[in-house]
Amino acid sequence: MTEFETETTDAGVGVIRPVGRLNMVAAPRLRALVSQLVAAGTPRVVVDLSSTDSMDSSGLGALIAGLKTARQAGGDLRLAGAGPQVQAVLELTNLGRVLRPRPDVASAFPPAGD
Repeated sequence: MTEFETETTDAGVGVIRPVGRLNMVAAPRLRALVSQLVAAGTPRVVVDLSSTDSMDSSGLGALIAGLKTARQAGGDLRLAGAGPQVQAVLELTNLGRVLRPRPDVASAFPPAGD
C-alpha cells in the first residue's frame, strides 16, 4: 500500500511524496491530493518521487491530471527525485519533456531571482 506524505514549504509550494508504488491503486489518491492543494490556494505542486519504487501508466495519468489541475489554477506541477525505474518510464513515454523532472524538491521551484 502506498502512503503519501504532504507538506507546504515556506515559499508556498505544496509537496506530495508517494512512498511505495505509484500504480492504479495509489493514482486516485494522488489526484485527490493535488486537487486538495490547488483548491486550498496552493497551485504550485512538487511530486517528490524519491521514495517511489515504481510507477505504471495509472501513475503517469495521475501526474498528467495533476499537471492540468495545477495549470488551470495558474500554477504548475513538477517532479523531483525520480529514481531509475520512474525515470525510465518518463523517458520511454517522452513525458519527461512535459513534466521535466528536477533532481530535488528545492530545485523544482527555485526562489525568484535565482
